Amino acid sequence: MALNHLNLLRPFLCRSLARPARSPLTVTSWVGFIPPICPGASLHPAPACIRLYATKKAKAKAKGQSAKVNINSSLVEDIISLDEVKEDMTAVLNALKDEFTRNLSIRTSPGALDHIVVTTQDGKFPLNQLGQISMKSPQVIMVNMSSFPEATAAATRALRESSMNLNPEADGTIIKVPVPKVTREHRENLAKLAKQFSNKAKDSLRRVRSNSVSQVKKAKEGHSEDTIRLVEKQIQQMADNIAAEIDKQLAVKTKELLG
Repeated sequence: MALNHLNLLRPFLCRSLARPARSPLTVTSWVGFIPPICPGASLHPAPACIRLYATKKAKAKAKGQSAKVNINSSLVEDIISLDEVKEDMTAVLNALKDEFTRNLSIRTSPGALDHIVVTTQDGKFPLNQLGQISMKSPQVIMVNMSSFPEATAAATRALRESSMNLNPEADGTIIKVPVPKVTREHRENLAKLAKQFSNKAKDSLRRVRSNSVSQVKKAKEGHSEDTIRLVEKQIQQMADNIAAEIDKQLAVKTKELLG
């Protein structure tokens, strides 16, 4: 009989169990709430929070935007003269510009020979201080060495050994310089030479920076590590600026040479 009563109550019990519990959820109760598992639902709970990580690109960008240093040179004169360091680095850049002007000219004209350096027994002199340079024709440049005849051979040698692809011929105190035809190969050779000049300039720049940093390290006594580090960073920053200018000069000259 008990079984018969249970069978009669079964529909009411099922409906009661199927009815969802209606308990109000507060903010505090939501934290511990575990949702019912439905068929096909993932057993892994959703993360409480998501942590964002910087990408490699963002990190590289942040690294490249390091703060610039601008030290008052008068405050660190007892460590090193930053003005002299800047002058030495600027001298390297100016020397490169002179090399480009003297040795990397596409058009051979009287003015292009002015700064060719002639080595004599009395020292080194620009060609235009020793001889009178003029155009005999569009194909020939004349160099009259009558004012300094003893330097004729040295001037001829300097013209031949320059990077301008010249083949001078001396006739007494007159040097005839045929104007070479500008070929693509000649342009490319000049561009390679420009690259060599810029690499040498960067080597000189590194020597200036290295010598300056060595001088700073010797002055560590009596100065804080932070001060020494800032001075070294200032020197590196100055070197980086000159190196960037060297690259800029090379790019401009290469474009000019290759056309």
